Amino acid sequence: MTQTSSRMFKKILVANRGEIAMRIIRACRELNIATAAIYSEADSTGIYVKKADEAYQVGPGPVKGFLDKQQIVDVALRIGADAIHPGYGFLAENAEFAELCQASGITFIGPSPSAINAMGSKIKARDLAKKIGVPVVPGTEGGVTDINEALAFAKMAGYPVMIKASSGGGGRGLRVVRTDAELRDNMEMASREALAAFGDGAVFIEKYVERPHHIEFQILADKHGHIIHLNERDCSIQRRHQKLIEIAPSLILTPSLRAEMGAAAIKIAKAVNYDNAGTVEFLLDQDGRYYFMEMNPRIQVEHTVTEQITAIDIVRNQLVIAAGNPLPIRQSDVTIQGHSIQCRINAEDPRNNFMPCTGTITAYLSPGGIGVRIDGAVYKDYTVPPYYDALLAKLTVRGRTWEETVSRMRRSLEEYVLRGVKTTIPFMKAIMQEEDFVAGRFDTSYLDTHPALYDYDDVESPEDLVLAISAAIAAYEGL
Repeated sequence: MTQTSSRMFKKILVANRGEIAMRIIRACRELNIATAAIYSEADSTGIYVKKADEAYQVGPGPVKGFLDKQQIVDVALRIGADAIHPGYGFLAENAEFAELCQASGITFIGPSPSAINAMGSKIKARDLAKKIGVPVVPGTEGGVTDINEALAFAKMAGYPVMIKASSGGGGRGLRVVRTDAELRDNMEMASREALAAFGDGAVFIEKYVERPHHIEFQILADKHGHIIHLNERDCSIQRRHQKLIEIAPSLILTPSLRAEMGAAAIKIAKAVNYDNAGTVEFLLDQDGRYYFMEMNPRIQVEHTVTEQITAIDIVRNQLVIAAGNPLPIRQSDVTIQGHSIQCRINAEDPRNNFMPCTGTITAYLSPGGIGVRIDGAVYKDYTVPPYYDALLAKLTVRGRTWEETVSRMRRSLEEYVLRGVKTTIPFMKAIMQEEDFVAGRFDTSYLDTHPALYDYDDVESPEDLVLAISAAIAAYEGL
């Protein structure tokens, strides 16, 4: 397998920030592509700003500049960038932005606007899946605004049911309800939340699958009709439908079920003429039945675990595909090598309902050793701003066996020193030692059914205290 190409970009504007901006910059550097970063005044000390070849401030405020389609395209045109990579979040799934790039002669590194539109609405995506014969969870036909229609469906399907925003993700605009009263109380709230988060208040109702596994397949597709999958990730360790830990491959998929679900994922992608990287998400119930949920038309936070078990660079291939080159990988090239786990290191306090935390990093020492990967954008003296996602870094490890991978992640978390703000590190340590997780017994209800995980010990070790004190003394003395 080679990744040479006949055409490549000269300069890419990275329309994102933090660790995903760093990830894109690294891939560009390996392909000798110049990079330009954008940043807000609040994020001017971000390491990605320093690592890019060029950097330009956008605004106003800490967030609006990252969402200003015209401003970003204008910057790209002014500096001579021939492509824009949106990363994830912000404008990554915005079809209007992709169209604006296209109209301005700039390549949008992602799927076509039509594919984004087709997959951007969960209602449209469900309808498409049903049309081509991919199983979906029973649900309403299209959006629901009338509470009586919602109540009628719940009576027919049986509780529990789920209220879901048609647009967006990340658990916003999503409610699980178990009675008529809860459905009445939550439907309007879910719609308001969806409208505020995604500009679209449409919701639909579907049967809630109890204690499923959340399984997603990574897709790569070029502009020449060649589509492959890179096998699956299990993203079942989540709270409020937001992922915290991802593993690859799944511990419960049989080879035949893996092949069947992979083929279904490719079928979905082909139905919308998809190109570039994407993820097809499924629920897998306790009886081994799978249901299509949605397709994310972008790079995923958790792509690292797939890269670790396949040795395929997903972001690099995004660039190769976007430049118009054939995908240099065939399905037969994709093999699973061992196991991988990713822990999201967030500036959050798990004991306080995962409240986001801000402050200055007073000590930072990342783990290392065989099979250990860090994707991050923080450093000692970095100030965690309150305006963005709480993700500080992603710790990904790989091992030959599941047991080796879990023990490697446990050791890596023990080595990880990040002081100055509360983080999810001690919580992740507790999970890596919990009996059911170690045995592979988990589903989407795992955190709710294991409250003892929140009784973790977050007292700093003597070595950590020495490091933190030394850092404080050095800062005080101006060394």
